Amino acid sequence: MKPIKTTHFGIQRKIVANMTSESWMAVPHAGPVAEFDVTDLLAAFEKLRASGRLQYKLSINTLMLKIIAEGLKAAPSLNAHITYDHRFVKGKVEQFDEIHFSIPMMLPNGEMMTINFHNFENKSLDEMSAYIDDVRRRLEKTNLTEAMFEVSMDDTINALKHLKVGTVLGRLVGAKLGKYKVKTLSGKEKRDYRAIPEADRITKRDIEQGTITVSNLGAVDRGRVGHCSLLEIIPPQVAVIALYAVTERPWVVTNENGEKEIAIRKILPVTVMFDHRACEYSDTLPLLNKIQEICSNPEQIMNW
Repeated sequence: MKPIKTTHFGIQRKIVANMTSESWMAVPHAGPVAEFDVTDLLAAFEKLRASGRLQYKLSINTLMLKIIAEGLKAAPSLNAHITYDHRFVKGKVEQFDEIHFSIPMMLPNGEMMTINFHNFENKSLDEMSAYIDDVRRRLEKTNLTEAMFEVSMDDTINALKHLKVGTVLGRLVGAKLGKYKVKTLSGKEKRDYRAIPEADRITKRDIEQGTITVSNLGAVDRGRVGHCSLLEIIPPQVAVIALYAVTERPWVVTNENGEKEIAIRKILPVTVMFDHRACEYSDTLPLLNKIQEICSNPEQIMNW
């Protein structure tokens, strides 16, 4: 067979391939897919946007991040990192008060980049919207290869500190030699790029590991009926949450007379994958219960 196209991995594809391979080789994945009736929540969302209370334009993505942050406060075991040594069967799990969302974002060139959204545990909706707008602003001035290469080199140095010499040598050869060499800036181009203030571009702090990953697959595949059945957990995180597209579906509801009937409702599938070394299914329930409670009583978002 003759290939019609050959594409060698760039830095973005290398990082994704390395992280996801490590995930599937090391992490025992498990978790539920839950469906939520968000009809009333979306109505409250539109009401809030029209109220004039917010300084920034609110997106449904931002609202869902706020809801998930509230859920994680009830389920802190999902907002954690794991350290595990398979050879000696020893490990530990560290939970965090801070919620740093790792969120894959679609870039103008069609590639994906995971950005760390820092300290979303207590931000208001306006503060979250402002943060996300600022990330988009800084992305426009960012050379993504430079930013990701900086993170990759930090990770390589960390591996060297842990005496993973074979890993380090392999990465250096793969990044600097042959057809798979990563082409970074040099000379005047690099100096000019480094002259851009860090406040105006994405840096390694924006790409480093968060405490949990949230991926909105529904933003990529709008309107399709379905759900995400499995999504990789990126070590050392112990969980990942995937949102799928909201669709209108027949749903059993209770009417004002207390009778059950079928109505057309807007349904959101939410997938929660967890590392079974660190968590149990029961650890996901406080998160799912909190999301359900907010969907059932959506007026509370007016105070966010």
